[in-house]
Amino acid sequence: MAIHLSRRTLLRTSAAGLIVAPALAACSSNDGPALVTQRPKLTHGVAVGDPRSDGALIWARSDRPAKLIVETAATESFKDAKRFEGPMLTPDTDGTGRVRVNGLPAGQQVHYRVTLEGDATSEPVTGVFRTVPAGASDIKLLWSGDVVGQGYGINPDLGGMKIFSAMAARDPHLFIHSGDSIYADGPLKESVTLPDGRIWRNTVSEAKSAVAQTLDQFRGNFAYNFTDENYRRFNSSVAQIVQWDDHETVNNWYPGGQVGPTKGYTERSMDVLATRSWQAFHEWMPVEPKEAVDGRLYRKISYGPLLDVFVLDMRTYKDTNDENRSPDGKIFGAAQTQWLIGALKDSRATWKIVANDLPLGVVVKDGEQPDRTAFEGPANNDPGAPSGRETEIAKVLSSIKANKVSGVVWLTADVHYTAAHHYSPERAAFQDFDEFWEFVSGPLNAGAFGPNPLDGTFGPEAVFVHAPPVQNASPLDGAYQHFGEVSIDGKSRELTVNLCDATGNVLFTQRLAPAR
Repeated sequence: MAIHLSRRTLLRTSAAGLIVAPALAACSSNDGPALVTQRPKLTHGVAVGDPRSDGALIWARSDRPAKLIVETAATESFKDAKRFEGPMLTPDTDGTGRVRVNGLPAGQQVHYRVTLEGDATSEPVTGVFRTVPAGASDIKLLWSGDVVGQGYGINPDLGGMKIFSAMAARDPHLFIHSGDSIYADGPLKESVTLPDGRIWRNTVSEAKSAVAQTLDQFRGNFAYNFTDENYRRFNSSVAQIVQWDDHETVNNWYPGGQVGPTKGYTERSMDVLATRSWQAFHEWMPVEPKEAVDGRLYRKISYGPLLDVFVLDMRTYKDTNDENRSPDGKIFGAAQTQWLIGALKDSRATWKIVANDLPLGVVVKDGEQPDRTAFEGPANNDPGAPSGRETEIAKVLSSIKANKVSGVVWLTADVHYTAAHHYSPERAAFQDFDEFWEFVSGPLNAGAFGPNPLDGTFGPEAVFVHAPPVQNASPLDGAYQHFGEVSIDGKSRELTVNLCDATGNVLFTQRLAPAR
């Protein structure tokens, strides 16, 4: 029997925990003796990514070889539905695949229905998303990162990762997943005893019981998150823009690096691990590498005349985690730096959101190198002139000023607390830039930390910070799990940022006026 849910019903049932989680199954080519065993099954729900004015990417996974079919319609009755045939889902991609649906009207809610066609047709799974508006209209997006980290997985005592239900209840158009979508380096145990004696319980899987080194282990880390009903129903109803950070591979990874000899890895090459992670990431996330500028990840998502989103990759092209003081450090790489400068200059959107997976001015040390001082982000704890990776940040900020680009706002995660940072040349050692805001949010279901010190090179001021009083506070203390919300008013074009806790309680609000 097909399950048809309106958007309101979808979010209500998600919040009530009434959707039964599908079994975690491998994509198999085995044949069974009876026709009923031949029916393919959608094992991990569905997801939507990278929307456009005429459609979006639809993702799904099958438990056996089958063709991905998506139907779209204006109503949940699926009257006059449009049909789209996607690829065959096979073990080569762990049973995953995606298809871009297109030719749909702009600025409209779309109901979609996913089925699999093999020897028989699967039961359908439905969802909703909005196409990008053609004209100025209200926009709401959320962002955050850091899922299932520091040993905190899906806790059945809490009803799973309820923060995703809290985010779904905000009814956003978009979600920017700012990275650390998995913790491939973070195995789970059935229980964790907290410092105060409380017990955190985890559901566990084989892939989440050891650090990820093989392709199948990386795949299993992504699959684990999809077994949470809150996460899965959020995926089906909110279009995502996803990027990656370090824990999709291993903590603080960088090209050419080696995992420490005491970390329990038999495969210590970060390049090898990142290659396997890259494949699993693109299999399990609603993103199409062919649509990225570099054929991998960084790209621009246009969301009507009021908003462009610039998705960065600050891991793949960065240099070695060291003292970060060289005269020509790399955090974007030359090609991505020039792309970002040109794309911001060419943008005609009122607001330009830059999704940076690493904060610009927050000092983040590489704790995996205790024998020396090393940094993993742009900041190097030297408040003087730009050096190391700060040199590429300086190029981008100077170009924004020189090209008279207005409305640039930076959104990030990574550091496991939430904050509002205002950058000003009046406080900075480097002054060739216009003032701007960077907002930090997270984690979603991981240990909470912070706050970190700020590097004075670009003059940041912590206008607001919400961080736990102790390091590695568990998600049982939901006050220190965070997501951020950006709303753009279609009439006034004003942009409002809310920093929220796990329940959706607003902790801080900043309103920004559009450029004249």
